[in-house]
Amino acid sequence: MRAHVFLCMLAWYLEWHMRRALAPLLFEDDDPEGARAKRRTPVEKARPSDSARRKTASKTTPDGLPVQNMSDLLNHLGSLTLNEVTLPGQTDSPFMLTAEPTPLQAKVFQLLELPTKPVFTAA
Repeated sequence: MRAHVFLCMLAWYLEWHMRRALAPLLFEDDDPEGARAKRRTPVEKARPSDSARRKTASKTTPDGLPVQNMSDLLNHLGSLTLNEVTLPGQTDSPFMLTAEPTPLQAKVFQLLELPTKPVFTAA
């Protein structure tokens, strides 16, 4: 039971950090200071920042990338493949080939500070 709760909390913590890092690509407010500046008092109802309103209205980021919800973004990331390639006549030396990431996938890797193309050795 404790291990299950621990794993659930760990998953929630990881998702929370990813949402904060990926906020510019998600339907989430990526300018909390701008949103805070719109309120006159701390107890006033929160309103989205101007950048969040622009993202929601245009459905695109300032970079021209489509704004996503978290599940759609994860599904899009899941389409990046790693293929084991074997050339005809050279079956003893297969190698790994990573698909070229889309601009959206490349931006996700940049925001998460991950390498765009993983480094693999021969299979």
